[in-house]
Amino acid sequence: MNVQRWIARRESNWKRLDELLRQVEKKGIKALRSSEIKELASLYRSAAADLARARTQQVSQIIIQSLQSLTTRSYNQIYQGSRRQEWQAVLEFYRWGFPAAIQRNFGCIALATVLFLFGGIVAWWYAWQDPTFLSLVVPDYLIKKVQEDRQLWMGSIVGVEPLASSSIMTNNISVSFAAVSGGITAGLYTTFLLVYNGLSIGAVATLVGQNNLAYPFWAFVFPHGALELPAIFFAGGAGFLIARAIVFPGKYKRGDALKVYGAQAAQLVLGIVPMLVVAGIIEGFFSPSPIVPLPLKYLAGIGLFALLVVYCQRQKSRS
Repeated sequence: MNVQRWIARRESNWKRLDELLRQVEKKGIKALRSSEIKELASLYRSAAADLARARTQQVSQIIIQSLQSLTTRSYNQIYQGSRRQEWQAVLEFYRWGFPAAIQRNFGCIALATVLFLFGGIVAWWYAWQDPTFLSLVVPDYLIKKVQEDRQLWMGSIVGVEPLASSSIMTNNISVSFAAVSGGITAGLYTTFLLVYNGLSIGAVATLVGQNNLAYPFWAFVFPHGALELPAIFFAGGAGFLIARAIVFPGKYKRGDALKVYGAQAAQLVLGIVPMLVVAGIIEGFFSPSPIVPLPLKYLAGIGLFALLVVYCQRQKSRS
């Protein structure tokens, strides 16, 4: 092989690859047009083949090192750059996409919230009217601990925080996913879960209220509940989106409706997972801690909820 002639023939490709790489390294892959991205990939493969050939021929080390540099830079931009873009897409979703999904599907989320509150109000009213109602919803050992021992049950978490936090996260995620998947029952199971969880909270709230333990109870609930309860409402909203596709597909064919509303439901599901993880950590470590003053727990819960409201109202500028 005539090395000098080969270099002269291939050098223009190497210079063009270097030129494209400089653009990407300076402004990112988005700076290139789609045709230039294809060209970059093609030139990278060509340079890699040239490097392999150069190593088997009498080519100077300067050329080999130059080709090594080109192929390494190309690999970093094409493969590691794509991973970087994926992470940027994730961050972009949590910055703007999730709030937009909440705003777009506010009606379904509001329905889920109303059903939960309805269950809570019904339980509160019946529990005050008929004390035996509590035993239908609240486990007997909780009733006994509150009524006879005049104590809350959260102290059992102290000392086993990591295990409790993990268990709480798993339970909350499973409940939320059940609310989402309940959409395939035309929303009936989603409705049942929301009302039942509302009944449980309402009954427990009445139980502790009747025994003068409401203040420490709500101090426990506020910090993690500020994220956990909205996450369950969002999950319920996702379930109702799936139900809507099945029962009221509207202008879409049912299969197309499932794709459209299923995609919107998936956005809500992706958004609530971090909320439930954070809520589980708070519920396992912060909420039951006897070291943290009760007023601080209330402030933490109110602050978290206020931040969540502000976050959900975020809108990306169209400029």
